[in-house]
Amino acid sequence: RTLGFHPRDRSSILRSDTFLLNLVENQMRIFAKILEAEALSQMESAMELDFVLDGALMPDAHTGYDLPIGAVVATDGVVVPAWVGYDIGCGMTALKLDLKEEDLDSIPAVKSHMESVVPTGWSCHDKAQDSELDFGDLACQDFDRDRALRQLGTLGGGNHFLEVGFGRDGFLWIIVHSGSRGLGHRIATWYIKNCAKHLNVGSTDGESYRQDLEFCLQYALESRRLMVDRAARCLPSAKVLDFVNRNHNHAELKDGKWIHRKGATHAEDGMMGVIPGNMRDGSFIVRGKGNPDWLCSSSHGAGRVLGRRAAKRELDVKEFEETMVGICADVSSDTLDESPMAYKNIFDVMALQSDSVEVVDYITPLLNIKG
Repeated sequence: RTLGFHPRDRSSILRSDTFLLNLVENQMRIFAKILEAEALSQMESAMELDFVLDGALMPDAHTGYDLPIGAVVATDGVVVPAWVGYDIGCGMTALKLDLKEEDLDSIPAVKSHMESVVPTGWSCHDKAQDSELDFGDLACQDFDRDRALRQLGTLGGGNHFLEVGFGRDGFLWIIVHSGSRGLGHRIATWYIKNCAKHLNVGSTDGESYRQDLEFCLQYALESRRLMVDRAARCLPSAKVLDFVNRNHNHAELKDGKWIHRKGATHAEDGMMGVIPGNMRDGSFIVRGKGNPDWLCSSSHGAGRVLGRRAAKRELDVKEFEETMVGICADVSSDTLDESPMAYKNIFDVMALQSDSVEVVDYITPLLNIKG
């Protein structure tokens, strides 16, 4: 089950090419080359459940709540809120414009302007934002509707970001990583605390969760769309050349199985997606290959090698500053937990998943706004 590692012999980080092999007996595949022992244990526990049919760990997998971040699990007739996570619908949106770097007068001025129209961290809009979403459709009403509307089009914190960079052809992209904000967190918390851990599809709670999950996916998409649109207005008048949206926290019915993706990008054949690296190394625009061994999924980023507390304790601000030269970003002790050194090497991660996605474009960052 653990490829020769006895539980008592495991180090906290397991590094081995062996993890690229399949665990055939319980239909779990591990595509991560660096994996925490705790993350492996979480995945093994999930695979032992009788309703679990299949599973895979993406190259960016690391320890999460109940299930690793970067896990994809297929179930038979069961949805598990904790396997979607607290930020339902968290994902990536990318907007390509017919502008180039030379069309911008000042990168710092652009960054400042974007920060004025896209609230970050705990901040939200002063008034409710217009939305056609009907909050009365939610089965769970344990949330503040006014606050949900004021948080629409806001970035949030943690690893959420707004980035402007240029692709291989020189054209600019605006990229946003964000989710369903406080609304999704409140709804996920309610189901995790008040319902059974594993919800049968067709049960009252199972159907209610599915309904609310779908609502949060729509809310998260609308929020990201607002942010990229408002950020685009901070630039010279431009034509939109491309729009890509893909979330990485959801559950969907596919071929009779419920596919849970917790920090994993949907990668059906021909499906476009966005995989970010870190503040320094930019993002990848990808096209899915629909690989069934990967459960039609890919990584949702580089994946952490250091938790937030460990990063702030172990990493050096001066080194952080030196590695970010040339990129307009918030570089300080406050954002040290989001420095490139806190993450796996995104280029290694991308190399590991060539069977799952093909790279369509690579976005080199000019500016980065952290939540």
